[in-house]
Amino acid sequence: MSNIPSDLKYTKSHEWVRVSGDTATVGITDHAQQELTDIVFVELPETGKQFKSGEAAAVVESVKTASDIYSPVSGQILETNKAVVDNPALANTESYTGGWFFKIKLSNPTELNSLLSPEDYQAQIGS
Repeated sequence: MSNIPSDLKYTKSHEWVRVSGDTATVGITDHAQQELTDIVFVELPETGKQFKSGEAAAVVESVKTASDIYSPVSGQILETNKAVVDNPALANTESYTGGWFFKIKLSNPTELNSLLSPEDYQAQIGS
């Protein structure tokens, strides 16, 4: 069974969200990084840019494919993770910690209610 942190919310497209106050940290799940295999490039959004929930906000490239990363919530990008740009393998090795992608200021916190619980995400990906 995948190790799914219980303090996060998830999207059907395999992004995770950790909320602290009005800020959400976003990354890709362990399941997503396993499907992508070795991530070799990460392109993150510009700080200050606005996104709507479900909009493509970043790109990851692996040895297999390139994939859009969608913003799970609407808001403004506050910070991006330079470490994952410099070392894209962090998205593989530390998907829930050092491999986060961006922090976004929530413009509509009620959108969090439509995200998946850890249990629902686990059910989606199977065990």
